[in-house]
Amino acid sequence: MTSSFFGFEIARRALFAQQSAIHTTSHNIANASTPGYSRQRVNFEQTSPYPSAGLTRPEIPGQMGTGVEVGSIQRMRDEFLDIQYRSENNKLGYWESRANALEQMEEIMNEPSEHGLSKTLDRFWQSLQDLSANPEDSGARSVVHQRGVAVAETFNYLSASLKAVQNDLKNEIDVTIKEVNSLLTQIDGINKQISEVEPHGYVTNDLYDERDRLIDQLSQLVNIKVDYTDSGGSPSNIAMGIAEITLVDDEGVAIEQPAGTPVVLVSSDMTLADRVNEFSVDTSNPISTIDIGTSVSLNAYGFNSPGKLLGLVESHGYIDSGGNETGIYPDMLQKLDEMAYSFVEEFNAVHRSGYAKDGTTTNQNFFNDLPTLLGGSSTGAAEQIKVVVQKDNIAAANQMNNPGDGENAIDLADIINQTKIDFNGNQMTLQSYYESQIGEMAVKAQEANRMMNNAETLKQAADKRRLSVSAVSLDEEMTNLIRFQHAYNAAARNITTVDEMLDRIINNMGLVGR
Repeated sequence: MTSSFFGFEIARRALFAQQSAIHTTSHNIANASTPGYSRQRVNFEQTSPYPSAGLTRPEIPGQMGTGVEVGSIQRMRDEFLDIQYRSENNKLGYWESRANALEQMEEIMNEPSEHGLSKTLDRFWQSLQDLSANPEDSGARSVVHQRGVAVAETFNYLSASLKAVQNDLKNEIDVTIKEVNSLLTQIDGINKQISEVEPHGYVTNDLYDERDRLIDQLSQLVNIKVDYTDSGGSPSNIAMGIAEITLVDDEGVAIEQPAGTPVVLVSSDMTLADRVNEFSVDTSNPISTIDIGTSVSLNAYGFNSPGKLLGLVESHGYIDSGGNETGIYPDMLQKLDEMAYSFVEEFNAVHRSGYAKDGTTTNQNFFNDLPTLLGGSSTGAAEQIKVVVQKDNIAAANQMNNPGDGENAIDLADIINQTKIDFNGNQMTLQSYYESQIGEMAVKAQEANRMMNNAETLKQAADKRRLSVSAVSLDEEMTNLIRFQHAYNAAARNITTVDEMLDRIINNMGLVGR
């Protein structure tokens, strides 16, 4: 049989269990606004009944309950929802960086507007039309000269501005890489703390939350796969273990550099001295190098791990396997250079065939000779273009000694929107070529904004589902607090009842016959 003090032990266990539940509820309430915090729950378990099964057990009709104990304090988290959230967060990081880069490009190109290249070319064309009507007028020649300078300066400005933003993107890539490496180091530090505690049976809920918060941040920068390894010893059955971070591509397949060697950014092998592989992306070299245990240096060509970093790399540009620079900004700079180069080449050719105001001077360039200056390459043409002709030497006439002839000015004006020019093998007018490039940029920007908005919506939906599981509800916690308080009060009342029983036995029994 049980002793008279058996009820005391049951009530004591109830007090301690409900007290732990109240403390856990208080912890939830205190962290209701803490980023990344997951609400925690006390898992109550029945203690072993009395008596235990055995040959020498006392003869009583069945087993009696011995009370309650706290089996574990578990954080409420759904790993599947974490994976969904990080997937959408990764897509958002990629499209957001592309959308921002294209938005800056649209601001620079400034089309359509009164200050863009298209309007500047229109004004230049109009000034040539005016000159053809009065080729001997010095004022008309001055206007053509100044409009030509405006065209050259607009090309110069666009090229310089695009290169400035491209340089800013390179700085942002460097900052993002440093952020990635910082997050990896922090995750490894938390892994180390967890590995020192879990083997003793403790569940490090707050450390798990902080590690998940860091992994969430990392998932926006690069695409990662997270695996968990047992920390050894005697861990709790709800312990998460050590996180291993692997770099994966857009299909979730591990990126291998070299072939057959997955890029593990944070190793779960706590016996290694160097568990963090510092990460970098080389945009100027198509060859990749890797030194496992120290660093991971990947070439941008073929780097296809989605996230903010890839969006920045594609926007800034990189050297592909053929040694050519490609990307959003390099492509626009190349098109701008091709446009400036082909325009100057064609315009100068027509200008050289005409005659200046004196009726004899001919064979002069209006703009500088870019083919000679750049060695036949169009690279840098938009940056180098400038007007070299004097206003009196503008070749408005087609005939020698006929200053009133303005036919060549008409031919020059036709170059802008009538004459088809060879743009890297494509026969198009200058105006249509420029419009096609602006249209292509607009389509890319529209796509990036649409995908960014879609990713943001899906991320918020995934986050909402995740918060429905892990977020703290103050109403629910207040309800729990009242429930646990009543249970605690009832356990205390139970002790009072047992105390009165014992008082009757000890102080009031055995007095008969005295």
